[in-house]
Amino acid sequence: MPVPTIEWVGDVDGHIRLIEQTLLPERFDFIECTTPEEIWDAIKQLAVRGAPAIGCAGALGMILGIQNSTATNWDDFSAELAKTADYLASSRPTAVNLFWAIDRMKRVAEENKDLPIPDLQQRLLEEAIGVVEEDKKMCRAIGSHGAELVTDGTRILTHCNAGGLATADYGTALAVMFSAHEQGKKIAVYADETRPLLQGSRLTAWELMQAGIDVTLICDNMAGQVMKEGKIDMVVVGSDRIAANGDAANKIGTYSVSILAKEHGIPFYVAAPSSTFDLSIPDGTHIPIEERASEEITEGFGKRTAPEGVKTYSPAFDVTPHENIAAIITEKGVIERPDTQRIAALLGDGTP
Repeated sequence: MPVPTIEWVGDVDGHIRLIEQTLLPERFDFIECTTPEEIWDAIKQLAVRGAPAIGCAGALGMILGIQNSTATNWDDFSAELAKTADYLASSRPTAVNLFWAIDRMKRVAEENKDLPIPDLQQRLLEEAIGVVEEDKKMCRAIGSHGAELVTDGTRILTHCNAGGLATADYGTALAVMFSAHEQGKKIAVYADETRPLLQGSRLTAWELMQAGIDVTLICDNMAGQVMKEGKIDMVVVGSDRIAANGDAANKIGTYSVSILAKEHGIPFYVAAPSSTFDLSIPDGTHIPIEERASEEITEGFGKRTAPEGVKTYSPAFDVTPHENIAAIITEKGVIERPDTQRIAALLGDGTP
């Protein structure tokens, strides 16, 4: 990305600046968030989206909640911090990076509770900015590890958007493609449009074109045919939460792509930082699945495409079982044939 997806502007009394992703690809613009309510809304309305970017938003959002604190002691300050944490955590339930970042901020506050309040606020700002900077480094490492799996001439299918827009800087799944491209490998990418909010067509296709990578946009229901025609060598997607055994939640439709890939003998890869792993849950059945508003199906982008009053069901994510995943690409290395033992061996406690 030529500019940061999300960043903090100023000192403790500053604000969050982020790319307004609902406007892409027609407009490239920014929004400024100065209150917890504004960043909550940005997360909920998908102005900022993608698990790592949501984690960054959560960490920075904690600063918005305590920057004007009137507390004079730890107990009062801690109560303000907890209120902000609970509020931000209610924005979206599936991406574990949000909760990971919020918990990290609470932990750092507890570890530094003896500091004067102004110093504690400054320490928390440093930590939040650190979350963003670490995400950038992790994404670059993911790209480097993933590019080793890509040979010259590889044709890749991806679903949803796991590029720079979904992270602080470089992406997860798209980092693999960016890195391979920067190494001079000639690759071609097929991008699913990703219904109902078209993150593939609006965001992924746009990012790949900006990077000068050969990209072809297809409808979601064309993936099987494209595989059958022999046009796909590998699938690379991101993830919003990965269970201890490697089951991976990602944008709705990913599970179907994994089945199609397995049927056609095509390796299916997940690219994600260690902050996306939730080792507290044994498998994907424990991952909460967000359900979105019916209007996203019936009146997508302001145009009615379904009868008034029709019933809808709109899960935003599905879970791909680890058996369908050839490997998970992390900043710490590649976990082939992921399962509980292999994941624990590489990640340990799962923290970056």
